[in-house]
Amino acid sequence: MNLFKRIVSKLTNQPEEEEKQSLEKLGDSLKNADLDYKFAQLFTHSGGFFNYCADEAEALQTLNQIVKIERMGNIFCWDKELQSFLNVVKIPYTSEMENSNDAAFITCEYLIAYDGRIMLSHNNILHYHSSRLPGKIIIMANVSQIVNNLNDAMGKIKRNGNIKNLTSISGGQSSLDSSSHTNTKLFLLLLED
Repeated sequence: MNLFKRIVSKLTNQPEEEEKQSLEKLGDSLKNADLDYKFAQLFTHSGGFFNYCADEAEALQTLNQIVKIERMGNIFCWDKELQSFLNVVKIPYTSEMENSNDAAFITCEYLIAYDGRIMLSHNNILHYHSSRLPGKIIIMANVSQIVNNLNDAMGKIKRNGNIKNLTSISGGQSSLDSSSHTNTKLFLLLLED
């Protein structure tokens, strides 16, 4: 790729062609793999931090390690179940987004195995635009939320009813928001159902 194309892709926040081809090659090589394995490989390839947790106790331990290593002091978390995790770890949180939040602890709608993306909606980030999320995001999800592709996710969303403001994030960049953080650290705690 020539220098001009690289500069333009950096300025427009689009992935470079080589990175895109690399992700496609990895996806092709994993087309017959189990969905959870394929998702984990593509998610980490795109820059995300994948953590498999066999149970809630392991999820708590992993959450505590992430919070300590990343020096998270004030987390945005509006979900009551997730707040109970933060209470156990004794980390301050706010249920409304504030400038002082250095991380967000949220759930998601679906995990897309096709390209390692995570689908979010207003159910996960309230009324906030995804570009307003802090630079560090911890997502808790279940293995049952992994779907093959975007069409499968959209089909399930239609059946489930009123879900709006959909976006997807992957490894550190939002696919729909060019104004989002370019240095976002995305951590996934994947729980066995």
